[in-house]
Amino acid sequence: MSQTVVTTRTTTTTTTSSSDGSFLNTGYVRTYSGLLKVAQVVALLIAFLCVRCSQVWTDFSAFRYFEVVTLWFFCAFLIFLIMYILRLQTKMPCINWTLTEFLHYAVGTILVFIASIVAAVKSSGISALVAGSVFGFIATFLMALSLWTSYKVTCGSQPTSAAV
Repeated sequence: MSQTVVTTRTTTTTTTSSSDGSFLNTGYVRTYSGLLKVAQVVALLIAFLCVRCSQVWTDFSAFRYFEVVTLWFFCAFLIFLIMYILRLQTKMPCINWTLTEFLHYAVGTILVFIASIVAAVKSSGISALVAGSVFGFIATFLMALSLWTSYKVTCGSQPTSAAV
């Protein structure tokens, strides 16, 4: 009596890649939130450079505060932008990135708005300082838009329970 043994091996390979085969998500900068992030980064950089390159400061502490706030949120939003372009948020699922971004936008909107008001009041008609505060207000408006869209994503429309 002869017996035949058949051995079957199955190998399954899964790879995670984007639809275009690269690890870059260059299409993100063409989305609404990507364009907002790019505009915020540019507005904050211009605001910082206008104040930094000004020859005369009328109030040292006010414009130093403006520099610190604009540079901090410039770096934070640049990191968020790079993170989304490189798809790093998918590699760190333990962090709720939507909520983290929402909190950054909330704090950033308030602090940049305050810094822009202070810079506008203390500018004394110096054109570079006025331009810096104007770009600060533009960045504030862009962050408020991002805050609103981030709020809609984070909180969404919550179903209301019917009264019993």
